[in-house]
Amino acid sequence: MPLRLLRLIVLLSALFVCASFAFAQDGEAPQSPPTTEPPMTMVRMAEIIRAIDPEAQAAGNAIQFVIDDIPLFVVADPIADRMRAMVPIRSAEGLATDELMRLMQANFDTALDARYAVAQGRLWGVFIHPLSPLEKDQLLSAFVQTINVARTYGQTYSGGALSYGGGDSNGIYQELLKELQELGEEI
Repeated sequence: MPLRLLRLIVLLSALFVCASFAFAQDGEAPQSPPTTEPPMTMVRMAEIIRAIDPEAQAAGNAIQFVIDDIPLFVVADPIADRMRAMVPIRSAEGLATDELMRLMQANFDTALDARYAVAQGRLWGVFIHPLSPLEKDQLLSAFVQTINVARTYGQTYSGGALSYGGGDSNGIYQELLKELQELGEEI
């Protein structure tokens, strides 16, 4: 048996023993922490967005607004329990094969929860998530990440929440996220 496989088996066994011990101590299975926020709804999401941009425009299940001169669109479907935050980046016309490859690489490692996507002849920064479990800070992070993939397109292609190098991306992300969180603290 290869040494690597043996180590994996030992590790998994140890995890199983630890989990069994924790279960035996309490007599109950571990429970997830209680949710302190109400489920995200179209109304609650609109309130959060209007705290950011009082001039936000709603049309059906979509809301258009602006953060730092960058237009964002949020589309939600309460029946399907899904939401999508989107930032237009550029026309998809003329995207070269090597550029498309770079976008796919970024989707794997640097775009984080946001993604690059092509639809309706445009390149977009997109964040997709189930609607009801979405928490306020996750929604704000979605906005910041989609803005960052648009801002860093052609450079670092980063959602900005994490920085694995010595760059400035993490600080930029944290500043904008804090600013958005302060805009609607009571919501």
